[in-house]
Amino acid sequence: MRKIITFGTFDVLHIGHIRILNRAREHGDHLTEGISSDELNFSKKGRYPIYDFDSRMEMVASLRCVDNVFKEESLEDKREYIIQHNADALVMGNDWESKFDEFRDICEVIYLSRTPSISTTEIIEVIKEQP
Repeated sequence: MRKIITFGTFDVLHIGHIRILNRAREHGDHLTEGISSDELNFSKKGRYPIYDFDSRMEMVASLRCVDNVFKEESLEDKREYIIQHNADALVMGNDWESKFDEFRDICEVIYLSRTPSISTTEIIEVIKEQP
């Protein structure tokens, strides 16, 4: 069985998330998703997610293509997460191109193109601008 791991926040779940998760799953038989904790998201983006961690975890876990979810609490622990979940490949969006090449010694690293013209940040900005 080929195991895939990927990571994300999945705040305001959208079609871009669904597409990249489905495509990640096509690279193996089992997909594990590390979901950023609320605190990790704040440290990365300077804001808390719209949806709390438990809600985001439930949404992603309900997707057919996702077999397992866990809490990602630290960016520095990615190597340990990959090893802990026995991943054969790490799949990330190509906005992270080359950022995770350091893990090629323990697994394959694959970067997938993202859905053009859609991002959580843009969606949140559009919602904020609504009267």
